[in-house]
Amino acid sequence: MNDVTSNSKASHPRTVLILGAAGRLGYAATLAFSRAGWRVVAQARRAPAAGWPAGVKHITTPLQATAQLCSQAGPHTEAVVYAVNPVLTRWSQDMLPWANAGMDVAQRLNALFMLPGNVYPFGESMPPLITAQTAIAPSTVKGRLRADLEAEMHSRSTHGLRCTVLRAGDFFGGGPGAWFDLVIAKSLPQGRLTYPGPLSAQHAWAYLPDLAQAMVRLAQQNSLPAFSEFQFPGHAVTGEEFLAALTSAATSLGVTPVKGFKHSRLPWPLIRVGSWVVPMWRELVEMEYLWRVPHALDGSDLQRQIGELPATPLVDALTQALRALMTTRLSSQAAAQAA
Repeated sequence: MNDVTSNSKASHPRTVLILGAAGRLGYAATLAFSRAGWRVVAQARRAPAAGWPAGVKHITTPLQATAQLCSQAGPHTEAVVYAVNPVLTRWSQDMLPWANAGMDVAQRLNALFMLPGNVYPFGESMPPLITAQTAIAPSTVKGRLRADLEAEMHSRSTHGLRCTVLRAGDFFGGGPGAWFDLVIAKSLPQGRLTYPGPLSAQHAWAYLPDLAQAMVRLAQQNSLPAFSEFQFPGHAVTGEEFLAALTSAATSLGVTPVKGFKHSRLPWPLIRVGSWVVPMWRELVEMEYLWRVPHALDGSDLQRQIGELPATPLVDALTQALRALMTTRLSSQAAAQAA
């Protein structure tokens, strides 16, 4: 960035454009940047049920309308958070074209393109501890697509795009729509917890409010290279540790079955059979190894870059996530009764 552009941006409120702002990550990022004093431009087809924080500018412009998005965000935009995620059954068709459109927007704005990464590119042979030096070795279609996306970012960084990957584990918190609420805690009110994998395997989790805070602090850095990659450690725990923390969280909210919680495993053999006729099950089966292969993320590079990492204790994070889900369920039930 030249000095004229730097001085021009510095004289205006820091602005971030969040693409896909109504999704779980997008909304968490909207809250975090807004609370940090940034001017937030939230791109989403519709507003979330909770509404936007005060001062957020909501735009409904499609992702492919690059020029219009840039105009609405404004020339002083410093970061573009790419929180867009196609449905699993459309990844092959949509993921790379949509991400390229997001990179086009960031490059035209001379803004930092921020991608929330995952562990898919490392495949089933991923090591127990993933670092920025871990070799890319995808073993699934989704892994290859994510590897191709990161390769495109790296290529574009040699032609003017500034970009960073902030890699994290499975999301929880920030609303419904994840493994946490769709599977593990789905039947919690009935006293049942369902874990997708062996209870002895370590699995990486990211509490979305913590991850979003880390994104804000990364966006505030002025010394990032044209392409950078960081790992957000979050909570790397075994299934047994996760369910124990979830039980403590539920107890603190008054959910305490008389005979304790019953634990069960996701019936992967049945899901494999059903995947022949249910497209979404086929997508889930492809990534089943994530629950079998122990993995964690090394956050030392990120800590050196931004300082102490946001790290809500696991029980506290699960308590907040459960409270939000219970509120959402009550609101949905009330709406259904009113209808």
